[in-house]
Formats: sequence, structure tokens, C-alpha cells
Amino acid sequence: MACSSIWIVIPAYNEGKILRDVLRELLDYNRSYHIVVVDDGSSDDTAAKVIDFPVHLLIHPTNLGQGAALATGIEYALNEKADVIVTFDADGQMCPKDITALVDEVLNGGVDVALGSRFLSAPPVGMPKTKRITLKLAAAFTRLTTGLKVTDTHNGIRAFRAKYLQKFRFTQNRMAHSSEILSEIVRNKLSYREVPVSIRYTTYSKNKGQSIFNSINILFELFTGGTK
Repeated sequence: MACSSIWIVIPAYNEGKILRDVLRELLDYNRSYHIVVVDDGSSDDTAAKVIDFPVHLLIHPTNLGQGAALATGIEYALNEKADVIVTFDADGQMCPKDITALVDEVLNGGVDVALGSRFLSAPPVGMPKTKRITLKLAAAFTRLTTGLKVTDTHNGIRAFRAKYLQKFRFTQNRMAHSSEILSEIVRNKLSYREVPVSIRYTTYSKNKGQSIFNSINILFELFTGGTK
């Protein structure tokens, strides 16, 4: 792992309150990571919070959506000759230590993609009931439509052998990108494995986007294909 170029792609929209803590925790855990933050048209000081850190900052002039931000960051990492690309959220829910297990599966476990799952270990503490129901329905729908035996469809922490991401077609700009990524795994006939990860449900993250309205949006985009 030390000899490989590991890139962490972080889409960020109005995460100025928490982003410094997220970056500090990542760098304290492993300073060899190459980190690219994509500020997706934030109206707060998200970009300013990044300047003091040894990371790559990309900025969308307007808000395009998390899927678009990931696509921008992935393209950048590919151009920088990444060996493994990890997607990671900016809201403080994810644990840097989980990156090690995901990357190890890709480099040493014989798979092309490692997908984080919050449902393979103890139930996540503090997860809203509506979120749990939504994710269970999304996983069932994904198994039915793609054949992928996944337990967690909308988990943002994943690791990819970078060369295969060059073949992905990213068209979904917003939340439907999670389902699109799984469809691309099937289309490109990639091997995959789910890995247990921890998701931290904080007051901040739940206020940011774990409302019932957001859960309904996820289901709507899942069944309709989302907004390009």
C-alpha cells in the first residue's frame, strides 16, 4: 500500500463548519494520502477552510450535485496517475481507518472495487428510522435490477482500482450517482466485495441531509434514474 498512489476524492457542498475537522482527521491518520476536495459551488467558506491543508482544491462555480463533484475529482485523480481512488464524504460521518480495509481489498484482496457497508457489522448508532428503511429498500431494488448482492446501496465510502474508473460513464449529477456506480460495476464486469465500515450519525450530519424529504428524494431518483 505504501508503494501505491492512493487518492481520496471528497465532494463538498457548504461543509465549512466541519471540513477542517474531516481533513485533519484524514491527514493525522495517513499523511501519504493524496486528497482532492471538490467544492461544488458552495455559498459558505468551504473553499477557504481547505487552503491551509496539503490537499488539491477544485471548485465548481455553481452547485452541480454530488455525482458531478465526484466525477470531477475522479477525473483529476486519474490524470495524476492514481493507482487506487477512494470516495469519501465531507460531513464527518466516515472514519479514516476504514479506508485501510477498503484499499487492502483492492490491492491485495483480488477485487476491482471495495464497497463500504454499514450493515455488515453492528447496527449504526443514531441512524434515523426513515434512513434505515430507505437504504434497505434501495439495496433490495439494486439486487433485483442489477444482480449485485449488496447490503448498502448509498454508502459514499468506496475504493476502486483506478484504471477501471477510466471506463465508467458518469451521467448522474446528483444522488442517483450511487446507483449509477453500481450499474457501471455490472456493465464493466468488475469484481467487487463489501467491507464493513462505521458511519457516525452526528447532529450536524443529520441536520445536513438525513431528513425524510431527503430519503424520499433518494427513492425517487433510484426509481426514475435521477436528474442528469
